[in-house]
Amino acid sequence: MIAVSVRGLTKSFGIHTVLKNVDLTLREGERIGLVGVNGSGKSTLMRILAGLDTGDGGEVSVARGIRIGYLAQQDMLEQGSTLWDELEKLYQPTFEMEKRLRALEAEMAVAHEDAALFESLSTEYDRLTKRFEEADGYSWQSMITGVLNGLGFLPEQYHRSVDSLSGGEKTRLSLARLLLQKPELLLLDEPTNHLDMDTLQWLENTLTAYRGSVLVISHDRYFLDHVCTGIAELLGGVLEQYAGNYTQYVSRRQERFETRLRAYNLQQKEIERQQAIIARYRMFNREKSIKAAESREKALERMDRLEKPEEDRSIRLSFQAGARTGEDVLIAENLSKRYDDKQLFRDLSLHIRSGERIAVIGPNGIGKTTLLRILIGEETPDAGSVRLGSNVTIGYYDQQQARLDERKTVLDEVWDRFPRMEQSDVRGALGMFLFTGDDVYQPIRTLSGGEKGRVALTTLMLQHDNFLVLDEPTNHLDMDSREALEDALSGFGGTILTVSHDRYFINRIADRIVEITPESVQSYLGNYDDYFEKKHRPQESEAAIGKTRTLLEKEKRREKQGREALRQLKLRAQQAEKAVAEAEAKISRLEDRLADPALYNDPGKAQETTRQYQAAQDRLAELYEAWETAEAELDTTT
Repeated sequence: MIAVSVRGLTKSFGIHTVLKNVDLTLREGERIGLVGVNGSGKSTLMRILAGLDTGDGGEVSVARGIRIGYLAQQDMLEQGSTLWDELEKLYQPTFEMEKRLRALEAEMAVAHEDAALFESLSTEYDRLTKRFEEADGYSWQSMITGVLNGLGFLPEQYHRSVDSLSGGEKTRLSLARLLLQKPELLLLDEPTNHLDMDTLQWLENTLTAYRGSVLVISHDRYFLDHVCTGIAELLGGVLEQYAGNYTQYVSRRQERFETRLRAYNLQQKEIERQQAIIARYRMFNREKSIKAAESREKALERMDRLEKPEEDRSIRLSFQAGARTGEDVLIAENLSKRYDDKQLFRDLSLHIRSGERIAVIGPNGIGKTTLLRILIGEETPDAGSVRLGSNVTIGYYDQQQARLDERKTVLDEVWDRFPRMEQSDVRGALGMFLFTGDDVYQPIRTLSGGEKGRVALTTLMLQHDNFLVLDEPTNHLDMDSREALEDALSGFGGTILTVSHDRYFINRIADRIVEITPESVQSYLGNYDDYFEKKHRPQESEAAIGKTRTLLEKEKRREKQGREALRQLKLRAQQAEKAVAEAEAKISRLEDRLADPALYNDPGKAQETTRQYQAAQDRLAELYEAWETAEAELDTTT
């Protein structure tokens, strides 16, 4: 059954059209992720569905009986009330039912001699008892406690005043209200903001088991992967729906783009072919040939021409490691650090080997960024030591971008770091990060957080360091740019140490997780999914208990060899793909020449061009086979 149907919805703000004939279907039980770049109209669409705004055209149909809950309800929190009071108010109808049940019990106690009255009271009592149970009448306290605990509120916070909550805490309380109300349709705008990893996991499990329908806006790709049964993308005001989770959406979107581009290119080739035929007919300058040319021209005019599909602009990255390091990249022993009365970590040791990709995770405030700054020498530990291996050069990405000079322009900031480069090369590098034209003359102080991050990544890419230390590198990047960063880091030949809350990023990059908690530091082999599995099933984890140090070292060497083999396979696949692209470009150039009527004035030249075209086609077939073989080997390995 369809819960919500949107047809031909349009919305403009002044001369700016945000939504263009948007169609959306949300069925009962579906969980749809709404994605798109900032400013694409996601929140506008959600506000229209929530009834808080109206479209300029089109229609929105909601099935009968569907109650809609919208996350952005901070303004509905009552000033002066406590967290518990705010949620307890939701059960006021339940409390009224309980009062009526007690009254019915009293009436039935004295009406047993009047059979008809007793039957009537009993029927009402049974009906009301069922409603009372469905409204969590016997479990409302545990329901409130469960939601508050799940969203990260401690028992000692239950009676805090709503007025004292931060913006993030108010958002979490609003989400708690919404989940307890159990509407048939949940509209959630960025519900994952302000949540730590444990709370995110609880929310994912809650929404996956939710009986109603869900439409959610989120930039958390791991969340979208594990919660959503479909993805709706807003691009240029137009919405397209895809079945499956986020990873499946990325693959299907690329397939759809390639199909459209292939159709567009084929149509363009046909148009060029027809235009070449028309030109030849007109060269003959006979009445019959002129009529044939005019007939073909009319056919071209009637053709429904396809628009060239365009992808969102995203950054293009390539990290190259410089000199090779020794086997040991960094050894930190017994590090301790405190600020005033707060102990961040104590006796922390970390051994990083060449080629490893380590993600550091832990709760906010535990000192992850401080640890990175100690490891690169920008802060001093209270105790312990840090030693770098031979030939190690560090490239550090600071999430605060404190290293950028606010007084400089984008161009000067990068060029001053690499004065030997030509300006055109610097501008070319900045262009890869979407700084084009006059963009390079913007002062650093005027840039957004995402733009500053792209400037820092430009510098990092040009340095060719062999040890990348990254502090929340995906913050402020859009989804496509995050994918580009991950692809670049996957092909990086050096060593990576990163702090990140982005579980999707960690899954793609990390081969070891280091978790810092107030009590200890634990290391887990594998990516985030492996860590989560071992964390929640410790009896199945490959703990070091019972293993000798020699065996552990052998395992690490085998893993490193496996990573190197995988990198080589990826490189072969990339080289094969590049060769195919070059061969296709050559064929395209030859087709352009074959479509030129002037070529046939020289039969010998035309024959040679045809021969080259056939040879290029044969070569392309061989390259396709090599590419498919490389991709098949890569799929088998991964």
